Order: sequence, then structure tokens, then C-alpha cells
Amino acid sequence: MLRIDDISFSIAGRPLFEHASATIPDGHKVGLVGPNGAGKTTLFRLIRGELSLDGGAITLPPRARVGGVAQEAPGTATSVLDTVLAADTERARLMAEAESATDPHRIAEIQTRLADIDAWSAEARASTILRGLGFSTEDQARPTSDYSGGWRMRVALAGVLFSQPDLLLLDEPTNYLDLEGALWLESYLARYPHTVIVISHDRDLLNRAVGHILHLEDRKLVLYSGGYDVFARTRAEKRALQAAEAKKQEARRAHLQSFVDRFRAKATKARQAQARVKMLERMEPITAPEEAKFHRFSFPQPDQLQPPIISLDGVSVGYDGRAVLRRLNLRIDQDDRIALLGRNGQGKSTLSKLLAERLEPMEGRIARSGKLRIGYFAQHQVDELELDETPLDHVRRLRPDEAPAKLRARLAGFGLMEAQAETRVGQLSGGQKARLSLLLATIDAPHLLILDEPTNHLDIESREALTEALNDYTGAVVLVSHDMHLLNLVADRLWLVDQGGVSPWQGDLDDYRKMLISGDEKPEGKSAARPAPKRPSREKILELRAEARRAEERVEKLTAMLEKLDAIMADPATYDDAQKAETWGRKHAEATEAMQRAESLWMEALERLEAAERS
Repeated sequence: MLRIDDISFSIAGRPLFEHASATIPDGHKVGLVGPNGAGKTTLFRLIRGELSLDGGAITLPPRARVGGVAQEAPGTATSVLDTVLAADTERARLMAEAESATDPHRIAEIQTRLADIDAWSAEARASTILRGLGFSTEDQARPTSDYSGGWRMRVALAGVLFSQPDLLLLDEPTNYLDLEGALWLESYLARYPHTVIVISHDRDLLNRAVGHILHLEDRKLVLYSGGYDVFARTRAEKRALQAAEAKKQEARRAHLQSFVDRFRAKATKARQAQARVKMLERMEPITAPEEAKFHRFSFPQPDQLQPPIISLDGVSVGYDGRAVLRRLNLRIDQDDRIALLGRNGQGKSTLSKLLAERLEPMEGRIARSGKLRIGYFAQHQVDELELDETPLDHVRRLRPDEAPAKLRARLAGFGLMEAQAETRVGQLSGGQKARLSLLLATIDAPHLLILDEPTNHLDIESREALTEALNDYTGAVVLVSHDMHLLNLVADRLWLVDQGGVSPWQGDLDDYRKMLISGDEKPEGKSAARPAPKRPSREKILELRAEARRAEERVEKLTAMLEKLDAIMADPATYDDAQKAETWGRKHAEATEAMQRAESLWMEALERLEAAERS
């Protein structure tokens, strides 16, 4: 059991924890959430004993092993598999001693202990973990120095999972994983035999892999039962109740204060007034919860182009003369929302670079609309920002003739306020750097926006803001992400990148998730077991999309009309003239009935469109 008992801790005079407490029973899977900068990573360091508390205590069971992934994973000549095996230090020590021991009694002790810790299956277990994180058998034999920093972090993660500490502390583990690795980790953590605390902004992982949420806010810790969605509902209800109670108390205070102000000077009422003064003094203040600091993304909207905006005819693409993807015949229209699916190494990023004109085709033809503008965001671009320059410098370079106020407004539209606008990029958080990169990718109002893992370093609120911005955006979107929540809410077409080709995925995201978790070698959608129905023509799909848009516009117009009618019906002056009041009431009833019909037609149009796109 992990006990956090009345802890206090400050950094440079700024308190991060004040009399915070929580108890985590053995075997619990817990998601640690809270605002950026609240102290989540610091709490991990306090648990590991790397920092000293100002007050209180953190206690663990005797001899409990605490494990986590280091911030950096160095590259060495040791193979990936051997690096992971070495992470179990007891096994490594015993294996080394077994080779040199000569005392028969000690040899027997070593062999007994090796059997107890299942040392002989260690290689198979380590290999299974590495495969889940994207390393093939051949990859596992290569030295870690062959891999980039992100892949070496996967090796470090595999090592800590293999060593199975009693308390596993993971800080944003999916930031360096793709969708397949994230889903595998989600399943692995749910089965992990010991206690887990994970800092994550991945809503699906926090719903599926953990059973409790530890919330850090206002320097306190509160443990909630259930996954993230349950926590969000419970907290929203708690905040609403707190706000209502604060409002009631404020009204009560005003009433008491009014009595005191009116009658304190009157001798006949002085005693009652004094009693109310004491009531005011004894009243424990109820503070209304502060609204979270939340910034929407403001994507500039592009002008409309004639479809298609891109078409590929017999295209092959790859590196150094070796094709990764072959004979691609694809089409993208401006209203497409496409998610790229596929196991690691199959070519999702290669396709993204091809569409973004970062790679030239080896053969075949690509036709692009003459006025097409493309925005491209990839995680490596965050690392390529000029660290010694400010966000204002970056935007000014692209818009040298714009007034400073306009440049600052652009930054504010992506949550980079005045304080961050003139801060060196090297001092910004990962989330702030990602926001800046998204601004740079969209500044020209692209007709096609290609996003390769855009949510890394973004907190849950920022991910929700990104989802809203993409759904409001009138350009095409091609999306690669390990965030299933984002994919579910944004994508309406799924392309599977597999075995050198790209084809429509015949199932939905839940089917794809099940396939990955089951470990099937060949992906199969829900309709793969029967002949696929004939796909409607492109013209038919465009017609259905137009129908759905018209139905949505009708709902929006009726919504605006009802809001105006609601305001009229709520105005007491409306009822001064009975005949006019009846007329307005009839119009309101007619508009309400029309709204019900319009919403029904809209839902039917969306269902027809969805059926056509999945067939």
C-alpha cells in the first residue's frame, strides 16, 4: 500500500502540495491527472525519494521495488533484447554468479531462486513485450545505438515492464508510441499484477487501463473510483453543487448584511443585528470553483476548391530506390476526414510525407488542384523549432508585414498568450511547443491538413479543443494518431496502410482495436468474412454529403430561430397583448415541431452517408 500522508512541498517558494493525502491499495491501477505544471511529475520524484518533503510522509511496504522510465535512454552496443533482460537486475546478477560459482550449496541456492523468478522463460517474456511495442525479432537483435531517441525510450519502457516492479510509475508513456503500441500498452497495464500509477492525457487509456483517478488540483490530492469519464462526470457534478452552494451562501450573506446595515444603529434592533454579525463571522466561506484556463484552437478557414483536391494514379513511393508503398490509386476531396491505420513500419508516415510533398513519387502520377495549399504537422517538427527564438519571432518570419497586435492575436488563438509570446521556445512546455507548431502548420489556411501524432504533449483539455477545431475546419484532414478518442470524433473514413498498399478499412475503429489486441497477423474488418457489398459511386457519396450538410444547415437556422423566439417568450412585455402573445406562442410551437423534423432528417442523412462510406 502506498500512503501519501499530509505532504507539503514547494519549489522556489511556490507550493505544489499543501497537506495533501491519498492512499493507493496494492494492485490498484491509477491514472494521475491534473493541470499542466500542477506537480504530477514532481509527485513521482517524491515517491521515488529523489526529492525531500517539506512536511508529511510517503510510505511504501518494506522492500517494495519502485520502477519507472528514465527521461533519456542512451544508445549502446548491447542488443535491444539483452538491454531489456538486463533490466531485471536480480536475474542478471544471479545469471552472472551462476557462471562463476563453485560452492555446491550456493549453486543450488542460485538455481532455486532462478526457478522461483521464472528466469528460464525470461527471454520469451521480454521478446513478447518488445513485439507489443513494435520490435520485430530481427529488430530485437540490433544494438540500441541503431535506434532514434523515441525508439530507445520504447526499449526503456520494455525494460521496466519486464522487471515488474511492485509500484510502476509511468509518465506519459504513449508519447513515444504509435496507435498499435498504445493499444498494446493499454491492455498490458490492465493485466499488470502489481500497482500502477500512470500520468497520461490519453482518455481511452485512462478509461480502459485504470480503475481509479488520482486528481491533483489546488495542491491537494483526491482519489476517485472509476475511469476518466466517470471522474469527469463526478467532478462536474461536484463543481456544479459547489457553485450552487456558493451562490446560496452569497445570497444568505447579502440578506444578513442588509439586516445588519439597516438596523445596527437602532436600539430596538441592535441585539438582533449583533446576532447576525456573529452568524456572518461563523459562516464558513464556500468558494465557487474557478473555471479552468481553457483555450480553443482557431484554425483559419480555406476557400473551397473543386473536387478532387488530390488524386494518385499508380503511385509508388519509398526511400533510396526501395518502394515502401506501391500502385496507390487514391482520391481526397476537401470535405474528407481520413484516419490512417496500420501497424508500425507499414508506411503511414511515408504516405503522409508523400501527400505533403515531402517525398517525390518513384512512379505513377499525382494530380493536385492548382491552388491547393497543404499544412503538415509531424512530431519531429516540434523538435525543429528555433529554441533561442520566441513564438513571436517564428510567426513574424512567416508574416513580416503584419502588425504586432495581429501576430499576438494569432498566437493567442492557439493558447499562447502574452507571457508565452516573448518567451524563448526552449523554455516553453511540450504542449506550448506543439501549439506553436500547429499554428505554423495552419497559418496559410490550408485546404489539406496532414497531422502525424498531433496530440503528443497536449493535455486532455487541449485535445478536446483540437477535436472541436478539426470538426469546425472546412478543409480536408489526414490524421495519424494513437489517440483513439480523437480518431473516433474526427475521422469519417479509415484507410488501412498494410503490406505495401492502402485500402479502405471495412470495419470501424473498435474492430481495428480488437484485431490489434487479438494479435491477428492479417487485419480483417467486420465485413471481411463475407463478400463486400458494392461501394456506391463517388458521385453518390458526394450527393449524400451535400444532403447531410443541407440538413445540418436547416437545423442550425431553426436553432437560431428558436433562440430568438425563446427570448421573446421570456420577455414579460410579450404578454401585454394577448393576441400577440398567442401568435408568438403558435410560432414557437411550429418552430419546435419543425426542429424535431429537421433533426430527424439530419440523423437519417448522416446514417445514409455513414452506410455508403463504409460499404
